Amino acid sequence: MWNKNEFVALASDHAGFELKSFLMKVLSAEGYNFHDFGTFSTASVDYPDFAHKLGSAVNTGEFERGIVICGSGNGVNMVVNKYPEVRSALCWNSEQAELTRRHNNANVLALPGRFIDFDEAIKAVKLFLNTDFEGGRHETRVNKINHIIN
Repeated sequence: MWNKNEFVALASDHAGFELKSFLMKVLSAEGYNFHDFGTFSTASVDYPDFAHKLGSAVNTGEFERGIVICGSGNGVNMVVNKYPEVRSALCWNSEQAELTRRHNNANVLALPGRFIDFDEAIKAVKLFLNTDFEGGRHETRVNKINHIIN
């Protein structure tokens, strides 16, 4: 179970700004805490500028979990997955968010701001934050993610 006193890292581009703002408003009212890496408006920006900040912070352990949002979710997901200690999953619904925690020990949730409704996004985030990793056979698989075979 997520400790609400811990901060969740957040980042978005302009296409994800409205969803990010909505998530922060609703979840803050429930006691969740956030560190917002930006962006801070709907003005056009480059998603890597914000996703790299979050990816680096999760990679170093400054934050245990993060949420990134852009229009499709793909761009920010690609950026944060460049970091070796980040396991980001692009999720379009709450079931995916739950399974990626249980089976993949994902520590970043990527959301498609233009393709997920706000109610489903809230459900996905809550499951992402409050679902534990099962370990076992899944841990063996997760440990192979960064193992490159030549």
